[in-house]
Amino acid sequence: MTPPELNTLSLAEPAPAKINLHLHLLGRRADGYHLLDSLAAFAGAGAPGGADWLRWKPGGAFSLRVEGPEAAALADEPDNLVLRAGRLLAVEAGIAPHGQVVLEKFLPVASGIGGGSADAAAALRLLNRVWEAGLGHARLSSLAEQLGADVPVCLDSRPARMGGIGAVLTPAPTLPLAGLLLANPRIPLSTPAVFRARSGDFSSFAQMPTAWADAGAMAAGLAACRNDLEPAAMSLCPEVAGLLDAIRALPGCLLARMSGSGASCFGLFATPEAAHAVAPMLPEGCWRWGGGFTTGASALYSPTDGPA
Repeated sequence: MTPPELNTLSLAEPAPAKINLHLHLLGRRADGYHLLDSLAAFAGAGAPGGADWLRWKPGGAFSLRVEGPEAAALADEPDNLVLRAGRLLAVEAGIAPHGQVVLEKFLPVASGIGGGSADAAAALRLLNRVWEAGLGHARLSSLAEQLGADVPVCLDSRPARMGGIGAVLTPAPTLPLAGLLLANPRIPLSTPAVFRARSGDFSSFAQMPTAWADAGAMAAGLAACRNDLEPAAMSLCPEVAGLLDAIRALPGCLLARMSGSGASCFGLFATPEAAHAVAPMLPEGCWRWGGGFTTGASALYSPTDGPA
């Protein structure tokens, strides 16, 4: 699928991949949920690969059709988050849900880059617009939190610090121009399983500036942080370690790290063009994408932000 033409943009919405540039676990609540500190950022959404796309087709009962290169992974899912988001929005707005949402799936499933959460957030934005529900940001954010801890940050799809169990959002440092490489070994990882496998002490809140001068400064600053779930993910999926080694070996790589609970990993580069150029150097069997960051879900980016 190519990004929709301008005259159809009102009926389409990107769902960019979410990347946890760092992920510190600060503690654990009595109910078992972990408290975290994470800097989240989002892949550029201007071409296939770094984002799923949702389109709305008017007419008929409310339904979902899943297409695209990663659609098969959702074939047996009985109640997609997109449908749950639509029903929740309709109840909140007091309207009858209608029409079909077509989800063009480009992001791998259960991969630590928020694909399902991004899809749910995009559904809230899209259906609030096409159904003329008129819900403001605060009400949409409340619905997003009911759908999952990652959905609120995906609602705006712009850089943010995630706190609490993920839904407490505060401003992020201003990101410089930088390249982003995403890769996944095509092995799904269960988030609860990774958290169960995690052991060791908890981390502290990461100190960060209000902005980084360039990609090199950002990579150096993030190098002082970590993803506390990386060792647990590697114990369940050793391929994560191999993928990180492959990314670090690429020319121009400034930093390599796992995102979220894995198994997706990312690399930082000086420019989007540099990240796009090296993506084909990763093993053909893995999912890979190279481009830049987006500053918001409605932003469209250049064709160089396309898939490898």
